[in-house]
Amino acid sequence: MSLAFAWPPEAYLWFKTLHIVGVVVWFAGLFYLVRLFIYHREAEELEPALVEPFQQQYALMARRLANIITTPGMVVAVVCAAGLLSVNPSWLQQGWMHAKLAFVAALLAYHAFCYRLMGQLQQGTCRWSPKQLRALNELPTLLLVIVVMLVVFKNQFPTGAATWLIVALVLFMAASIQLYARWRRLRAERLRAEQLAAEQLAVAAGGGGAAA
Repeated sequence: MSLAFAWPPEAYLWFKTLHIVGVVVWFAGLFYLVRLFIYHREAEELEPALVEPFQQQYALMARRLANIITTPGMVVAVVCAAGLLSVNPSWLQQGWMHAKLAFVAALLAYHAFCYRLMGQLQQGTCRWSPKQLRALNELPTLLLVIVVMLVVFKNQFPTGAATWLIVALVLFMAASIQLYARWRRLRAERLRAEQLAAEQLAVAAGGGGAAA
């Protein structure tokens, strides 16, 4: 007897519902996890007395996010995806599913790499700059778009102008985030320089007054 008939009729709907929930939770965690990594590295620019407390807090937040939200979401998504395939084993013979599984494997590798980065940040050995981490944080968005399109279009994956427009929009969003982050960093550096100049001017003015 085929494994597809071993499940009750409502099994597909339950697997699909929980799979969608798991994917939403998983991606929400991945999106914010690397953002915490960025904050962790940017904390190095704070006053020396504040660097360690802030980094410890970000490390704690990242660890809890990964272990309590992101990884459980991944497990639910993967387990229910296996359930969907067991209900519909014919999907495994279709090219769109092969492509989807390849991108999911890349996403799992990304998930594992985030854990590696988290460990390096906690040990103080991470060499990734905030700018590089921001670029890394855009990868799940691209994978999500591709996977959703494969699920929706299946073997009729579009390759026309509309597809390239969506890809261009995703790349534009990623570039906009990078440019905004750069503008914010330059603005903060300019404000710090202006504040330092004002403090030096005040000290000079105070010294001149005392000498007078």
